[in-house]
Amino acid sequence: MVIQISHPTAVKAKLFRGFSDMSRLSLLEALRAGPLTVTALVERTGLTQSNVSNHLACLRDCGLVIASAHGRYALYQLSDERVATLLSLAEELLAEKRFATRFHPERRCASGSLDRTGDDPVDGH
Repeated sequence: MVIQISHPTAVKAKLFRGFSDMSRLSLLEALRAGPLTVTALVERTGLTQSNVSNHLACLRDCGLVIASAHGRYALYQLSDERVATLLSLAEELLAEKRFATRFHPERRCASGSLDRTGDDPVDGH
């Protein structure tokens, strides 16, 4: 069976791809404070320069980050203030005890792998 995915859904999937990795999220969090160079992002996140550059390319492709040239350096910043708002909304949602108890940072997010209680019937996590 082939599932048709609408264009708006595909665009949303691309947007949320940027939020789906802890390294990319740490970069987005660092950029909430304002524009930063790759060097500053390496210092703030503890990621390697190569890792930061690769993830920034993904974030640019997803439309979450933009870069502007400043002499020999590029400054990266959130593409829109609403990116920071999305991060804040996620924090608010997870701060609610009734919602946060459904999540475990090491739990897989595979389709159908978790039961309604949040327990993984396969490996118990």
